[in-house]
Amino acid sequence: MPNRIDNLFDQITSEANVHRAYLNTQRGHLRYQMASMRFSQDVTYNLRRLRERLIDGTYRSQGYYHFKVYEPKERLIWAPKYPDKIVQHAINNVLKNVYKPVYIPHSFACIERRGTHAAVEHITADLRAAKRKWGDAAYIVKMDIRKFFYSIDRALMKRLLRKRLACQRTLALLDHLIDSSPEEAGLPLGNLTSQIFANIYLNELDQHAKRRLGVTHWVRYSDDITAVMPSKEAANDLLRDVQRFLHERLHLELHPEKSTIFPLRQGVNTIGFKMHPTHRLLRDDCKRKIKRKLRAMPSLIEQGRMTPKKAEQIVGSWGGHARYGCSRNFIARLVERHSFLHIKSGALRFDERGPCYV
Repeated sequence: MPNRIDNLFDQITSEANVHRAYLNTQRGHLRYQMASMRFSQDVTYNLRRLRERLIDGTYRSQGYYHFKVYEPKERLIWAPKYPDKIVQHAINNVLKNVYKPVYIPHSFACIERRGTHAAVEHITADLRAAKRKWGDAAYIVKMDIRKFFYSIDRALMKRLLRKRLACQRTLALLDHLIDSSPEEAGLPLGNLTSQIFANIYLNELDQHAKRRLGVTHWVRYSDDITAVMPSKEAANDLLRDVQRFLHERLHLELHPEKSTIFPLRQGVNTIGFKMHPTHRLLRDDCKRKIKRKLRAMPSLIEQGRMTPKKAEQIVGSWGGHARYGCSRNFIARLVERHSFLHIKSGALRFDERGPCYV
């Protein structure tokens, strides 16, 4: 572990960094939220007051509001109040550069220049390399941590932060954010800082797998882990070791139904794709969701509940995702069924006028 880093608090609370954090919260539709517009009416004064509270130690989290999301599964989201979002962006602007050198190259969630599709590409490369080296004897280990964010040990999280950080004022601020969680345990799913903390927390497992166990083919995206081992015995050994490490060191448990081993020839179903050494397929639930959305678009636009621009964003985003898999035939069928879809420059597009005009 590199030397502990001090003197971060001045970077976090600098005028330039806090203003950049404010601009981060003004992207897209977020600028039109009531709290954001009220803050922006006197942004110079409000940012100065926020900085003053941070610097003199009187800053306190303003609490959360909560809502549920249902895709990819039902989850309770705790969203911070608007000024707290600015503070969390200011922290993220600094800590992301402090911690990125510590992460292994095969951790992909919430890290700049990585992400979902980079993880997909890396898993595919691992499957192909394992196929060349070990053939059909290779086994895949698929692991998922049970209720990860809600199970994080806050006291342990604070100790892990102190392995890297020596700045006491920064640590006091981070401790306050950890303790401000509305739940009895864990961290709130919806905080930007929770994403940073999650990577720091599971970096302990990444380092154990790479340095102590010597696992070559290991990819982690948040709490989803995919590894490839040379044999069934080695795969079972890895699964047992990870279970033991999580339980004893991080106070976490693997999901019993989502953590298993299977032969390389079966491929692995993760991060939106069913991946094989030779090709990638879209997951069936991904296909069902886009078909359901496309069926609903004409009536939603006609009723004024969705704008053509929003529909175009949905189609474009999904089409960009689908291009990472073998999805040409499926996309062609969608275009045949929906007159408001077309292919342009090899990408799926939505008619700008909206389906009710086609």
